[in-house]
Amino acid sequence: MAGDCAVCGKPLPRHGRGRGAVYCSGACRQRAYRTRRSPSGEEAVTGLVAEIERQVKGLALRPPGTFYEDVSTLSTQVGRLRRIARLAAENVTPDAVTESPGLDEIAFAGLVEPHRGELRVHCYRMTGSYDDADDLVQETLLKAWRHRDDLEDLDSVRSWLYRVATNACLDFLRRAQRRPLQYEPVPGIDSGDGEPPARFPWLQPYPDEADPDVAAVSRETIELVFLAAIQFLPPRQRAVLILRDVLDWPADETAKLLGMTVPAVNSALQRARPTLRERLPGRRADWSLGQAGAEERETLRRYMAAAEHADVSAMAELLSADAVLTMPPNPVWFTGRDAIIRQVGPVFDPGSPRYFGEWRYLPTSANRMPAAAGYVRRPGTAVYRAQLLDVLRVENGHVAEITTFEPHLLPAFGLPLTLPMSDRAGVRRRG
Repeated sequence: MAGDCAVCGKPLPRHGRGRGAVYCSGACRQRAYRTRRSPSGEEAVTGLVAEIERQVKGLALRPPGTFYEDVSTLSTQVGRLRRIARLAAENVTPDAVTESPGLDEIAFAGLVEPHRGELRVHCYRMTGSYDDADDLVQETLLKAWRHRDDLEDLDSVRSWLYRVATNACLDFLRRAQRRPLQYEPVPGIDSGDGEPPARFPWLQPYPDEADPDVAAVSRETIELVFLAAIQFLPPRQRAVLILRDVLDWPADETAKLLGMTVPAVNSALQRARPTLRERLPGRRADWSLGQAGAEERETLRRYMAAAEHADVSAMAELLSADAVLTMPPNPVWFTGRDAIIRQVGPVFDPGSPRYFGEWRYLPTSANRMPAAAGYVRRPGTAVYRAQLLDVLRVENGHVAEITTFEPHLLPAFGLPLTLPMSDRAGVRRRG
């Protein structure tokens, strides 16, 4: 028997062999994660160790599929335990006197580590940068440790951490003073006849697999177009909108977290919503909680195949007539299929002085959108080196937008920075 969902009581889907599901969907899993009573830090660590021990004892080498699934789950749990240990080590102070009895470094790390994933997504929404979000989460956890005496109730640790994280983000945004820019013509480059898009040099992709607990994040609240839209909001309005409309916090809790009155929170929200509506595409209502759909995955496969085969005609067929290509943080941009093809065509042509080399791609997912990591083997070399990460926005089977990022974040996606030539067949299978 597959059993019933532990949250909503609906029948669980049957997955054949392997570990049985506990929740019927990512939304139920996230709801359970957010609403269950948090155990003490010591209990969390002890329970995690016991769970790892149980999983190790239960490993079976066959069938291979089940073995792989169980090892993957075990790897996730061990990674979480490693992060707890690292956080505890970072929080060790030379002063042996602790003013919070029972909440030492290990207990504290076990208490806050389960919230790391959603805090990172929160900081990412606030800043639009994965690197900055990662730094701000570390800053949040260190500040939380230093001010742990302010935590009056262990059951309120989540809201307390959100307060620390939000204030850290607001302080960062005040220092950075980031403002959306407009792309400008680049001398010597034909960017097309379309209107220059908005430019966000700090914008980075978010790897969907970085935080397993974020599996239920709504696509409409993390897709790049949403991230770009909220960058137009002043930092405090941005925080109010995220807390109220994305995280569904009540107005009184939002006011308490931000040190505002309830009328001020409601006023900020009413000012933020029209700005957001103006910047979002009309199809927002069609977005879903899930990952890229079958049509998007097929479009991604064709996109990678066209690039690997240097098939410029196939690439042109995939692009919508008004497709847009941007490359943050670089100032280069292109609007319209013709302008994009004029730019990328010579890159694939061995007879062109702009020929770049032979390409290979690995499929991945960023911001709940289809993405492809591109590797290039320069003439005369024997290694494919990471060159870019293309995140695609697909509409009606065509690529409407390509956002090309630099490759330094690929390890966060679980992807290598180089591919040997022997990986060619393997890359095609994975694609």
